[in-house]
Amino acid sequence: MILTRTAPQFLFDFGSPNAYLSHLAIPAIEQRIGVKFEYVPILLGGIFKSTNNKSPAETLAGIKNKREFQQIETERFIKRFHVQPYVWNPHFPVNTLNLMRAAIAAQLEGVFEKYIEAAFHHMWREPKKMDDPEIAAKALASSGLDAQKLFTRAGEPEVKAKLIKNTEEAVARGAFGSPTFFVGNEMFFGKEQLREVEEMVSGK
Repeated sequence: MILTRTAPQFLFDFGSPNAYLSHLAIPAIEQRIGVKFEYVPILLGGIFKSTNNKSPAETLAGIKNKREFQQIETERFIKRFHVQPYVWNPHFPVNTLNLMRAAIAAQLEGVFEKYIEAAFHHMWREPKKMDDPEIAAKALASSGLDAQKLFTRAGEPEVKAKLIKNTEEAVARGAFGSPTFFVGNEMFFGKEQLREVEEMVSGK
């Protein structure tokens, strides 16, 4: 598989359980289309602030039947893509600022894919309070990462600036949440849209 100029982009934040489910579904899609997704770290809180959006936990509060339907939709997604359901993080919402900055640092350090697997795992498979620096460092270290090095580098101005740039560019392109996907200039929002992403890339 190759990462091409027209590779589908996956704009993600570890704080989104739907981004986690998308991450689990992507490898099989990559195998079918023969193209790797480009993972783009963004700060969901920054996108929400820029677009006056809120998390589903807030927007669905008090709406009869909508939350229940979304649960059914998630169950359909899990069956369709043969992925494991997430384990609800009892500390939700988790402030992901440092985790997302460290994702940029992991790109620079050449451990991006390993970091993504670890961070998603400790958010949504064996959930922990990942906005606690000590807990996050211990969790990432248990996954074989140099957590101290990544979090130190996460504080560097150029790393912070890159995450801001990714987030601002996402909003400028039309994003208002995560998971968001782009195929060229075509935007798709929500894990269910992965079917359309696959169809567009494969030309079906």
